[in-house]
Amino acid sequence: MKTGNFLTLASALLLLFVSGCKTSMNSVENAQKTGQRQMVSDQRAITDKSLASKVSIVGVNSAMTPGGFLKVQIELLNTTRSPQRFSYHFEWFDANGMQITTLAPVEIPDQIQGGEDKFISSMAPTADGRDFRVKFIAL
Repeated sequence: MKTGNFLTLASALLLLFVSGCKTSMNSVENAQKTGQRQMVSDQRAITDKSLASKVSIVGVNSAMTPGGFLKVQIELLNTTRSPQRFSYHFEWFDANGMQITTLAPVEIPDQIQGGEDKFISSMAPTADGRDFRVKFIAL
C-alpha cells in the first residue's frame, strides 16, 4: 500500500471514529399520532423556587379511565445539565372541591437526568376524584 493511500485511509478511519464518539440521543416517534393529548389549560402544579429554575413543566394531560377514574400525566423537562432530585405528591379533589383523603405515601422521590424530559402520572384514588393539585419539592 502506498504511503498516500495509507494516510488517506487512516485519516478517513480517524474521522469516522471521532464523529462516532459524540454522545447524543436520537429518538424516533410516529409522525401520525394515534393518541392525541388532552392538555389541561390551567396547570395546577406548585413547585418550590429552587426546583422551578431547573425543572420546568412542559404539559399536563388528563383523561378518564374506562373505570371512571381521573388519570393525570405531567411532562417535566430538566433545563440543566446535571441530574435533579425531587419529590412530588398529588392531592385529589371531588366535584365539590373537597380534598379526598388517601392512605398512599405522601411524597414520591424521583430524579430527572440533565437535559432529559420525563413523564410522571397518577390516578385518582376514587372514582369521585374530579380535580387535582401536584406539589414538587427539590431534594
